Amino acid sequence: MTESTDDILTRPLGVTEAAAPEPPLGRFGRLVAPLRRPKIAAGAIAGALLAACGLVLALGDPQGGEPRVEVAITIREPVARPAPAPVAATPEMQGTVVVNAGGAQQRSAEEIETASGVTVVRPPGSGPSEAVVIRVPPVNAPRLAAAPDPRISEQNRHGIMPKLGDGRVRALDVYARAEEPGTGPRIAILVTGLGVGQAATAGATVRLPQAVSLAFLPYGAEAERSAARARDTGHEVFLQLPMEPFDYPDSDPGPQTLLTALKGLENTDRLAWSLARFPGYVGVANFMGAKMMADPAFEPVLREIGARGLGFLDDGTGPKPAFANKARTPVARAEIVLDAVPRADAIDAALSQAEAKARATGFALVSAGGAALSVDRIARWAKDLDTRGIRLVPASVALRGSVEKRVSTAN
Repeated sequence: MTESTDDILTRPLGVTEAAAPEPPLGRFGRLVAPLRRPKIAAGAIAGALLAACGLVLALGDPQGGEPRVEVAITIREPVARPAPAPVAATPEMQGTVVVNAGGAQQRSAEEIETASGVTVVRPPGSGPSEAVVIRVPPVNAPRLAAAPDPRISEQNRHGIMPKLGDGRVRALDVYARAEEPGTGPRIAILVTGLGVGQAATAGATVRLPQAVSLAFLPYGAEAERSAARARDTGHEVFLQLPMEPFDYPDSDPGPQTLLTALKGLENTDRLAWSLARFPGYVGVANFMGAKMMADPAFEPVLREIGARGLGFLDDGTGPKPAFANKARTPVARAEIVLDAVPRADAIDAALSQAEAKARATGFALVSAGGAALSVDRIARWAKDLDTRGIRLVPASVALRGSVEKRVSTAN
């Protein structure tokens, strides 16, 4: 028996396969019945494909049948804007220029300052929409020597550091800002703690007179760039050396601090690390360090500073040390700390005290931190110094020259 089970079950009983009636077809069934034959179905499909290809070739639109829309584009004339008011050409000038201090203009002023030495000063308490003052230095303003100078530089494992050059050429002389000629009482100001806070550093650099010396900490990725920018602006710079205070480690100056408990070679290596942070400084100033300066461990450090053609300046914030100076390194100590009491009236009083000291002795060396309040009070005080007969001079004046002529209260 070769018939399938389905055929047996669906064929009426007693009727042979040949005689079995076909099921009735409807109208649609009669239409599609020929397509059930394989040859006819294959031919129909092939014909449909050929017809579609022919339509594509004839119409040239491969995306025919997809939704589309046509939009009319109307070209309008641009709205006329009023022409800007003509700006009168101004001749090249020196002195003070007032410009708008909006965000973009302020950034442009900073770019000009970096590129050409222009000093930008924002009036105290002014907002971004108010004016700034651009002080254009005169053509004959002193320019500092390029750094590093190969005559007084050498490479060590930490980087480039100063050395005493042939003929005893010193960084203290090469990188110093020249004292402008004149007579009368002189005041030198050292502003410390710069190079870490960029806002405070930029404020001190652009607001303070060029004769004010700036001291930079050896920390932070921007220390070298900030010191270079200060020198480009006309400020001579010092390197601040982190040293152990009496309450160490409660007060910690930071990494690579010189400590009294370390052996001489260890402190010398830490000193070398600091000296290689950036070039162009005239000397070293302390950062904290009251305990270190009062300890015999400071003597080899001071000797190394002098042997590299540098001077040492004590900012006066700690007790007066009584260290030995057998190597006769140029040393000076600030007589007045302007912001020992960080209030505006106290800083103003300290500046008046510095004036009285300068009138009495001919010279006063003072220091201040780089906080915005201190910078603001110094900038205000310095505006009319000429009318009071006082001259600002760089702090290196207190270190240069022979020991007998050097103004110093630290020896």
